[in-house]
Amino acid sequence: MIKILFICHGNICRSPMALYYFKDLVRKKGLEDMFYLDSAATSTEEIGNGVHHGTREKLRQAGISCQGHHAKQMTRQDYETYDYLIGMDDWNIRNMNRITGGDPDHKIYKLMGFTGNDRDVADPWYTGDFETTWQDITAGCNALLELIGRTR
Repeated sequence: MIKILFICHGNICRSPMALYYFKDLVRKKGLEDMFYLDSAATSTEEIGNGVHHGTREKLRQAGISCQGHHAKQMTRQDYETYDYLIGMDDWNIRNMNRITGGDPDHKIYKLMGFTGNDRDVADPWYTGDFETTWQDITAGCNALLELIGRTR
């Protein structure tokens, strides 16, 4: 089983968007039994909160439910549990390394890095532009699944 944790600052916008999109993607390909998927925050600011209404709306438009999601914080133990810990931007990556105490097993990645473009996933918390974030997330998740398919 391939274990993936999607991570952003608050676990209410980008990481749940990636989680639920990726879950839907692998389900449609009949691969859901191959994956254990979750998402988390690097901060404590939104712990317990549901998905941001903008993310919820983008997912709804795609026919994807995020019902029951509650933000939680990443832990040091997550490094041992997951094969891939995927951050959305450079700040997330720095905080992920701080939480885990480093990345000796090279499990920490930036989502857009899988597309060949190492830029950050657009943060709708600041821009309000959930469409650009959606485009980044779908491109990154599709590239991630393609890479996993080539390497497994």
